[in-house]
Amino acid sequence: MRKTHVLINADDFGLTPGVNSGIIDSHVHGIVNSATMIMNGHAVEEAVVLAKQHPSLHVGVHLALTWGRPLAETSAPLTKADGTFRYTNRFLTETPPDAELVYLEWKAQIEAFRATGLPLHHLDSHHHVHGWPALDAVIVRLAEEYGTTFRALANLEARRDLWVTERFSDQFYGDGVSRATLDAIRPGGSIEVMVHPADVDELLPSVTSYLDERLQEKELLTAYDCPDWWA
Repeated sequence: MRKTHVLINADDFGLTPGVNSGIIDSHVHGIVNSATMIMNGHAVEEAVVLAKQHPSLHVGVHLALTWGRPLAETSAPLTKADGTFRYTNRFLTETPPDAELVYLEWKAQIEAFRATGLPLHHLDSHHHVHGWPALDAVIVRLAEEYGTTFRALANLEARRDLWVTERFSDQFYGDGVSRATLDAIRPGGSIEVMVHPADVDELLPSVTSYLDERLQEKELLTAYDCPDWWA
C-alpha cells in the first residue's frame, strides 16, 4: 500500500513541565512526531532544551491569542486589565481584534521561536484561533513571510497550498481519545492528527481543565502500533 504522511502533532509544548514531559515521552516511546510550542507558556525554556535534545521531533509555533500574556509591546489593546489576552475559546462570538496588532503579536511569537535556533516546521494556534475568518489574511501573511505552512482549517480552504497536510483531524480529543480514533485514520495523501499528551503537574490544573484526558492520551500514544502504511 502507498505510504501516507501522518503528522501526529502535540499541541501546547512549553505550556508546563508536565506537558513537556508528556510530549517527549510520547515522541521517544510513541507515535508523536511533531509538536507546536506556545511561546508564552510557563516552561518554554525547558521545551527548547528538550527539542534540541530530540531533533527527530518536528517543532512549530502554537500561536496564542486566547491564553496568557502577549510578547509584543504593541499588544496592550488585545489584553484585559490584568495584562492577559482578552479573547477566549469562544472568539467567534467576540468582536474581532485589529488584524495588524495580531500580526505584530504573532510575528513576535514566531521571532521568539526563531531566536531559539530551532527550525520552524509549521504554524497552528491555541484553540484554533487562526480559524477566525477575521484573521485569515494574518496567518497567510505570516506563512508566506516565513516560508512555512499552517494547520489545515476549513476557513483557509482557498490557501490549501499553505496547509501543512492535506487533511486535519481533531477527533483524538475528549470523548474521542481512544484506540478506535487512531484506527479510523484512513490512508491517502497526508493528514495531521492533533493530540495533547501530558503528565499532570502542579501547575497544569491552573491552566486548563483538560487533565485526565491528557494522561489517557499519553498512555494510548505510547502504546499504539501504527500501520505499516504510515510514513
